[in-house]
Amino acid sequence: MDPYWRIGEQLSRRIQAEGWGQGTIEELAAWIGAQEPEIRGFSAQNLWRMRQFFETYRGDEFLSPLVRELPRSHNMSVINKCKSREERAFYLKRAVQERWGRRELERQMSAGLFEQALLGKPQLSSVMKHTYPQAERIFKDRHLVDFVDLPEPHSERDLQRALLRHLKDFLLELGRDFCFIGSEYPIQVGRRDFAIDLLFYHRGLQALVAIELKIGEFEPEHMGKLAFYLEALDRYHRKPHEAPSIGVLLCKSREAEVVEFALNRTLSPALVAEYQTKLPNKHMLQAKLEAFYAIVEDQRGQNRTGS
Repeated sequence: MDPYWRIGEQLSRRIQAEGWGQGTIEELAAWIGAQEPEIRGFSAQNLWRMRQFFETYRGDEFLSPLVRELPRSHNMSVINKCKSREERAFYLKRAVQERWGRRELERQMSAGLFEQALLGKPQLSSVMKHTYPQAERIFKDRHLVDFVDLPEPHSERDLQRALLRHLKDFLLELGRDFCFIGSEYPIQVGRRDFAIDLLFYHRGLQALVAIELKIGEFEPEHMGKLAFYLEALDRYHRKPHEAPSIGVLLCKSREAEVVEFALNRTLSPALVAEYQTKLPNKHMLQAKLEAFYAIVEDQRGQNRTGS
């Protein structure tokens, strides 16, 4: 058992049974420092954190295994920054799945990934949903690329080069199973040459993933070009054991209804996502999430009344 957990358990019990307070904890920290000066990490502040760590996760059969898979620094970051068990569970699970370092975990929390995941599901084509039922859990509705440091205005070429310069960060943002294949990936149809902005491979789905970059608002005609590229990949580049190629239209902005119409009739597994070059307003996201919860609760109340 983690010593952090064990000490937190002892402190919690003493505080509850014997009424230990701030003064007692400070005396304990000073005594440990005097007895074992070479041992670090037992300041009064850290002792309180150990108690908080234990009391947050004790008796939680779902979260406890996740907690044990992550370093202590990850767990304390989640405790300090997450307000609910649901939010803690979300980040603990994603940190384990994606093998995030502490820096990436804190970046995703600052970006409000939890709020965004609840408020905005990826906009997928019908073919995408049917071919890849797990797609909503793999692909994001928005990608934070604050590491690119792009000038304003910038071109699609600027965006592409910046993502390539920070490819490691972009792969972390995409997800653990994405593997980079190439940029300006050449395809030939008839006598004409074309190039896909960025080409990846997803190990879990065993499929090529073509990403087309747009620095403006999504337009319906973008989907036609992406579908053309996917057809070429499937005919000339996809290996026999691989699944149908996937297309991602990554744009600066989009109107949800326009995207829905464009995706509704496409015969390709595709989705439309946004990229953000700056951290979103976390307070605004939290306010939207609270409003969302209020609507859900109101609907539940109406259903109970109606039944």
